[in-house]
Amino acid sequence: MTQEMWGLLRQRLLKTVGQNNYTTWIEPLEFSKLQDGVAVFHVPTNFIGNYVGQNFSDLILYELNSSGETVQRLLFQVPANAQSRPSRSVPAQAKTSAIKAVTEPGQDEVESPLHAAPLDPRFTFDTFVVGKPNELAHAAARRVSEGGPVTFNPLVLYGGVGLGKTHLMHAIAWELRARNPELNVLYLSAEQFMYRFVQALRERKMMDFKLLFRSVDVLMVDDVQFIAGKDSTQEEFFHTFNALVDQNKQIIISADRAPGEIKDLEERVQSRLQCGLVVDLHPTDYELRLGILQSKMQQYRKTYPGLTIVDGVLEFLAHRISTNVRVLEGALTRLFAFASLVGREIDMDLTQDCLADVLRASERKITVEEIQRKVSEYYNIRLSDLIGPKRLRSYARPRQVAMYLCKQLTSRSLPEIGRRFGGRDHTTVMHGVRRIEELKVSDGQIAEDVEMLRRQLEA
Repeated sequence: MTQEMWGLLRQRLLKTVGQNNYTTWIEPLEFSKLQDGVAVFHVPTNFIGNYVGQNFSDLILYELNSSGETVQRLLFQVPANAQSRPSRSVPAQAKTSAIKAVTEPGQDEVESPLHAAPLDPRFTFDTFVVGKPNELAHAAARRVSEGGPVTFNPLVLYGGVGLGKTHLMHAIAWELRARNPELNVLYLSAEQFMYRFVQALRERKMMDFKLLFRSVDVLMVDDVQFIAGKDSTQEEFFHTFNALVDQNKQIIISADRAPGEIKDLEERVQSRLQCGLVVDLHPTDYELRLGILQSKMQQYRKTYPGLTIVDGVLEFLAHRISTNVRVLEGALTRLFAFASLVGREIDMDLTQDCLADVLRASERKITVEEIQRKVSEYYNIRLSDLIGPKRLRSYARPRQVAMYLCKQLTSRSLPEIGRRFGGRDHTTVMHGVRRIEELKVSDGQIAEDVEMLRRQLEA
């Protein structure tokens, strides 16, 4: 077969596969030789060769044999001098995003067929502070980032805002890219997945969409709760999920709550997400928040080498700003910048002046009545039974949980809490608080109940 004949065959393939598929996958092929029934093509990367072999080889074989040639199979090779040839394989944007995608010479490098989200270079495992609330999620993310055989699929990371889900997602992508640059890793948000799906429907390119998304080695979708209620998007996500799992490809998902708690998420999608490892990033505790502040402070001391910070300031911030790590880190950033501008050391007076609005917004405003109502709803018991005299275990245990949360989340004293629970003595409240503290260690269900209620109350 001659080069001219291959040129004619490519034009026939263009009409069959469409312009987008042709430009991305067929045009980069360079016919080398036909020998012993094997047609050899040069390709820019192994990824292109593997993808074309899986998705277009039958079509190419058909066209070759229809033209009068006798071809039994195709062979795709990366030539030895590929590094010195003009690059047409991976755009710069895709490299920095850990996404292996193909582009044509002259195409805007900001585009890639997969429209991946950029990765934040700050979000690596080295900068992730590990504590008890996130140690399981960190360990699971580390395991997945090692590559190799898929041990649990999917990995679902869930938790509230600012607890580190996106940080771990980016860290996994960076680590996978470092360990295996040839791996086709796709990271994007659920909104981007939905946008690409709607765009493919509008432009009648659903086959392109399916081929591209189902060709990845690792699919990472952030904030999957955003596809809830979008029936068509959920259906395509479900089929994409199944196709990748069938190929033993790794899927990593994040959400703001457990899959079973995402309203309007189809039951079959919930079931699929729950079939792997579902890991909760718990709200940060004091020790973890302090560790995060200490880690950030080491970075800021390089930026502001002349600044000093008085003992106790970090501890104060870790105690007062308890719900959101982003707010916590932002407060420290503002504090260092302000101290640098006014030329003062960071003491308690400067901290309270500079962060007055943040500290005011972070004040605990949860009431005893709100906790009682939320606990009653959670355990499906009447409020009157929660605060009443009945000592049945089905009422006593939720009552102790409510007392514990009142002690943790409000500034009320033990006697005040006791009065709100039917006039009970403060020693009864103290016993209930201690009992829940013990059960949180030995009873996983109680620990989960307490953390779930805490998140709902602090949301």
